[in-house]
Amino acid sequence: MSMLTPPGMGGKKYRITGDRYPRMRRPRHRRRIALALVATACALGLAGWGTLQLIDVFGGRGSTAQASQGKKHCRDSGNKDAAQARTAAQKLPAPGTLTVNVLNATPRSGLAKHTADELQKRGFKIGKVGNAPAAYDKKVKGAGILLGPAAADGPLKVLATQLAGAQQKSDGRKGAELDLIIGDTFKALAPQASAAKSLSLLTHPSPAPADAAKC
Repeated sequence: MSMLTPPGMGGKKYRITGDRYPRMRRPRHRRRIALALVATACALGLAGWGTLQLIDVFGGRGSTAQASQGKKHCRDSGNKDAAQARTAAQKLPAPGTLTVNVLNATPRSGLAKHTADELQKRGFKIGKVGNAPAAYDKKVKGAGILLGPAAADGPLKVLATQLAGAQQKSDGRKGAELDLIIGDTFKALAPQASAAKSLSLLTHPSPAPADAAKC
């Protein structure tokens, strides 16, 4: 038998018999290295996952979700606007239900009669035809003035399609008749085709191009 001190035995002496040696422990620094490698791998995995989430939010999926919400809002707004426009159009009266008094506020003769005949051809009912009252006679500088009762906003809009540039006003009258007072710059009613197109757009409105562009 012999006394040997193998490396790593901490200076202790062991008796060795036969061909078997005492079990030696692994150095502790290897275990620390392994734990450090595992922790590093976990940290890198978490960092990569977080990066992918940020890319999805800011680069793709987030933008897609926002775009979808924006399109839905535009569709809802467009449907609401269209419904409101249809409701407003339904409240507009047809020309045949309106009675119009045609009054001449200019020194030119024959304008009231000629204008009344043309309006009648376009489906309007004609009431009084003659000179304008003193409050307006020779005092209307533009193409004309359209007068009606306080609640005649729709009827005045319909009549306005026949005379471009006419001023719309309301007064305290009790009846439903409208007045078309011819002014100094009046030459003629709007061309019939143009007036018909304006009336069609008024009674059958379509979504405005600007609204579609916003969406």
